[in-house]
Amino acid sequence: MPINRTRLRTRIVSHVLRALLLLAATLTCCLTSPAPAASARAAPGSGVWPLEPRPEVVAGFDPPATRWGRGHRGVDLAGRAGQMVLAAEAGQVSFAGTIAGRGVVVVQHEGGTRTTYEPVTPSVSVGDVLDAGAPVGHLQLFGSHCFPRWCLHWGLVEGRDHYLDPLLLVGAAPVILLPLQPGVLLQGTLPGLPGLFRSLLPGTFPSLPAPAQAPVQAPVQAPAQATAQATVQATVQATGEVPAQARGWAWR
Repeated sequence: MPINRTRLRTRIVSHVLRALLLLAATLTCCLTSPAPAASARAAPGSGVWPLEPRPEVVAGFDPPATRWGRGHRGVDLAGRAGQMVLAAEAGQVSFAGTIAGRGVVVVQHEGGTRTTYEPVTPSVSVGDVLDAGAPVGHLQLFGSHCFPRWCLHWGLVEGRDHYLDPLLLVGAAPVILLPLQPGVLLQGTLPGLPGLFRSLLPGTFPSLPAPAQAPVQAPVQAPAQATAQATVQATVQATGEVPAQARGWAWR
């Protein structure tokens, strides 16, 4: 049965166009979908240091890989004996007491976050409303993470048990580069993909001029070498033989 080339060509083109349309629709949905909404948390740099003057960070934030794994769920700040501990943000005291022999103060903040301070001798009670920088207690030695030094363990928790780096509150957390969020594209590529395809076509970028090449100069022959070559040529023309010196032997 003869093959209908026209019909075959039409079917191939139809399948290709359908695949391209599907690809375009998929890319459009993926690239223009809004980024997932960030969970409620304190704005970076919105708080104050819980110790004054600005303390040394003895141990940084190192969250565990698993929920119950080992890690450092806060930061340790170097302090001094009996130093006043301050609330990092405005909020309400949700806990002020002793856990395993060390004093702990927890302050609840707007947005679903809370800050923790230990070991601290509390000077506040549950329900107290505090401003940022208000005293919550005095630093203890027992329970210090950097014993025998005096240190404050400062934590930031979101929700039930999602630990964050408290240095975010004072704008001192390490900078972490994140991948490009969906929907962030160059102008002209959406809606539709012609602009994106045009950027992939050859010849769309201006070509750089070829580097200028220096003119090739003929090698300059020394006078002695030129005289020797002239002598060899004259001998060949007169006798038809090549001198022995020109057969690869060195001149003496």
